[in-house]
Amino acid sequence: MQHLADRRIRTTRKLNIQTWATAVRRGESASRLLAANLAMLKHVIPILLLPTLCLANDENPDVPTELRIFVAANTSLLAYAGADLNGDGLSDYVFILERQKMHDAAPETETGQRPLKIALRQPDNSLKVVKTNHKIMFCSTCGGVFGVPFAELSATAKSFRVSHYGGSNWRWTNNFQFNYSRRDDTWQLVRVEESAFHTSDPETLETLIYKPPKDFGKIDIADFDPENFKGVGKK
Repeated sequence: MQHLADRRIRTTRKLNIQTWATAVRRGESASRLLAANLAMLKHVIPILLLPTLCLANDENPDVPTELRIFVAANTSLLAYAGADLNGDGLSDYVFILERQKMHDAAPETETGQRPLKIALRQPDNSLKVVKTNHKIMFCSTCGGVFGVPFAELSATAKSFRVSHYGGSNWRWTNNFQFNYSRRDDTWQLVRVEESAFHTSDPETLETLIYKPPKDFGKIDIADFDPENFKGVGKK
């Protein structure tokens, strides 16, 4: 189901950009373009999040029972991905939690709202959280006109990736990739990709790619800050 959702979101984004490009060439108004884009997103967000969304008391069969012990009260499981994350031949998880507001009048949480955690399989088949990052995930209202900026969490053997998408007139995406280091016994940043385009010219996509050791040194997943990674870390 997750692979299907991934294909759908990529296809929808492609169609979204093409729709904007066609409309701009026809000289349609910005307000009309915005309305059309928002209408499309009403279908995009449920497709992306439903396969991995699970409230703390949810009985969703798609969510592994063994992950529910990590979901505290007033917290939901936003997304998860399973893979052999440290190369020991056992299945592990990287997952994202979301802290819920205690009541509707409570202020929005912008810092630490969505912690990312890595849980490794132990010899007795239990799971143990070994890493947590409170900054990698943007808050639920940090996506500009899109609101929710979270796009994807994916994992393969000894690697995982987190992606965001948001903006208004200026649309942006970012992708953060971490690989497992056997020497340091942790997951370190190996690639950051940032892209942006303006809705008046969506076919002109500006992309920047950052990699070690040129742009940063060793950055542990627990220490990663998407606002402060350039030039950080021992090289």
